[in-house]
Amino acid sequence: MSTPPPRRRAGQNRMLWLLDRLEREPRADAVIDALGTGVRSLPLGRARDWLHGRWLGHPVHPLTVQVPIGCWLSAGLLDLRPGRSREADLLIAAGLAAAAPAALTGAVDWAELHRRQQRVGLVHALANTAAVGLYAASLACRVKGTTGVGRALGFLGLTAVGAGGMLGGHLAYRQASGANHAEEVPQVVSDGWHRIGAVSEFPAGRPVRRSVDDVPVLVVREPGGTVHALADRCSHLAGPLSEGTVTDGCVECPWHGSTFRLSDGWVVRGPATAPQPAFDTRTVDGHVEVRLRDREP
Repeated sequence: MSTPPPRRRAGQNRMLWLLDRLEREPRADAVIDALGTGVRSLPLGRARDWLHGRWLGHPVHPLTVQVPIGCWLSAGLLDLRPGRSREADLLIAAGLAAAAPAALTGAVDWAELHRRQQRVGLVHALANTAAVGLYAASLACRVKGTTGVGRALGFLGLTAVGAGGMLGGHLAYRQASGANHAEEVPQVVSDGWHRIGAVSEFPAGRPVRRSVDDVPVLVVREPGGTVHALADRCSHLAGPLSEGTVTDGCVECPWHGSTFRLSDGWVVRGPATAPQPAFDTRTVDGHVEVRLRDREP
């Protein structure tokens, strides 16, 4: 039995209501599954982490989209002035060339999102695809000499870019895709050492979940006795690391496969781009205590 669409709440503007409906709309889920599988199966190797932005410390997609958007907006401004068609043509062509890497970085990020985020992201991609098609048609018309039609198509393309940008903003700021989901840990965990349990409560090599100031913490004791502790919620999309797999001194998130080094929380493999907050550990009277590492004075 299908779930009825949400009713518009009192005081809720129509745009937010439509976005809420889009997040809940399941009819494109089969397409999302097929596209997501295809993107994840691309033989990108180590380049996949580069496209996610692990080298940058945050997603690289917002950086790559600046070039096509900037080119097309500049072309639109030039189209408002007579006699500047050649410069506008060059900007449109540059924007089309830059759209491919922007789309690829967005696709690899999109394939690792939650379902509601993917639903919005699919429409975001369709809007941008429409913009590319309109700008390609605009450039073709300009080359043929039908500049007026080319300019009209360009402004339609800019409108599609604006719609795609609005949806991208909803993804980033309302749905927190690409955000660091462990960023609040240093703001919540209080100073000092916190006792989290007896050593016997932490079987060697097995991830255990504890809590410090209501912040979930992953604890792993090595066979040699060394204890590691990281924030439990994955920085990518808050997946529970304590339910993941521990191998070779690392923990792999069970949701999307992000891998972090237990000793310091560093990202070994994406899609995560931000490291996990790490804790210093010590054993006092047979009990494990943790303290947030690198706390500012």
